[in-house]
Amino acid sequence: MTLPSIVYGLLFLPGISLLYWLLPGRGLKLWLLLLVSLAFYAPLQLQYIPFLLGLVLANYVIGRRLSAPLDWRIPNEEWHFAQQDWDRKRLVLLWFGISLNVLLLLSFKYIAPMASTANPSLQLLMPLGLSFFCFECIAYLIDIYRGAPAANNFVEFAAYKLFFPKLIAGPITRFQGFISQMKRPRFPNLEQGVEAGWLIASGSVKKLLLADRIGLLVNLSFDNLERSGSGDLWLVIFAYGLQLYLDFSGYVDIARGSALLLGIQLPQNFDFPYFTTSIADFWRRWHITLGDWLRNYLYFPLGGSRKGLGRTCLNLLIVMLVAGIWHGDQWGFLIWGLLHGLALVIHRLNQSVANTYSGLKAFWNNWTGVVVAWAITQIFVFLSWIPFRLPNPQDLGLVASHFFNQAADVQFAQKVYSESLGFSRGGIVLMLLGLTGIMALLHGFKHRLKLQISWPLKLMFIPVGLYLAWLLAPLETVPYIYFEF
Repeated sequence: MTLPSIVYGLLFLPGISLLYWLLPGRGLKLWLLLLVSLAFYAPLQLQYIPFLLGLVLANYVIGRRLSAPLDWRIPNEEWHFAQQDWDRKRLVLLWFGISLNVLLLLSFKYIAPMASTANPSLQLLMPLGLSFFCFECIAYLIDIYRGAPAANNFVEFAAYKLFFPKLIAGPITRFQGFISQMKRPRFPNLEQGVEAGWLIASGSVKKLLLADRIGLLVNLSFDNLERSGSGDLWLVIFAYGLQLYLDFSGYVDIARGSALLLGIQLPQNFDFPYFTTSIADFWRRWHITLGDWLRNYLYFPLGGSRKGLGRTCLNLLIVMLVAGIWHGDQWGFLIWGLLHGLALVIHRLNQSVANTYSGLKAFWNNWTGVVVAWAITQIFVFLSWIPFRLPNPQDLGLVASHFFNQAADVQFAQKVYSESLGFSRGGIVLMLLGLTGIMALLHGFKHRLKLQISWPLKLMFIPVGLYLAWLLAPLETVPYIYFEF
């Protein structure tokens, strides 16, 4: 089952929401969430349900053991030594849990593809959502090691880990924040119900009406790189950046809206990232929960910015290389991570220099500097999506050769724009710029004017948005891009 779909929107989600609030008691609600999450996942990859349940059980057992207190009957004179011994054992247990999740993730992302290359009969699909699944498990174990409470029972932990709206593509959540909302379930009021519908409708528009339509252009253009010209290449790079944002944020909107109908608030994952003026701010507003995870469980443990400028730059490089490796086993993802790591290093060095020279700091703070910073940041971000979309080094070389002064094949515009999409290249450019203008307007309302759309207006939009998404969606829905990760 996918979201959005007719079955999900008209049958699955309304039926589950109604049954959820009719069931008495927290325990029955947890069981319902667990069972419907398994039912949600089963049509996608039924064969991996035992594997996921086994992984949930393993992390639950490790978490319970990490939270186990010392025996209070230990004599006082032996307490200090017993505590030191238990601290060492807990650290070993923590590293065992982290290693288990990391090795499983690497096995599916790297070892399995290499084995299938050597022997095609060994080809093994990666379980959908495994990356997000393992990152949440690692965060859960580290939080318990740092003193957070563990799950009280297996069903509680399994319902959290397999919660269907976030199961496949996030957002990444922490157990304690999630389960605290389950302790006192609150039926959504009118405003919350409208917000849930608004998120689902806006996510459907982003995915079906916008991202999938833009995806047609992106796929056609990248599949015909040899015949494209420089103008076509720059257009498709711009289009892909928009598609990726709309596709992923659309999924998260639907996930958050679905969870809100069950009285659960999932964290926001995007906040107008294409209107940021630095790469550091971009990572605070793009895939927010992944950025938080990288900071809390990798960057800070490495020392963060506490050990001098050189060590800070090294830590930033390591963190972004890990982010690249997390996305896939091809060179393009490593290049993408390295580029973002270098960009963060340059940003940190620029901050250090600007703090020394007041003139440079004044330039970045005036409107000219802000515009320049925004342009530099977004040009870099969009160009860095190239290895993300084309992780094969040969494709990257072909793109580099077409950047400037490359004329398109005489049939490229006819086949891609006119026959397949029904618009000229100029018309497509205007539509994408118009879409960007709408995004800029919404950003200005929220961040500059501090205005929010009232719930009555949202209520009016919901049926219109859902109808347009259903009516104008392409005949074949494109899979979510982040399902690959």
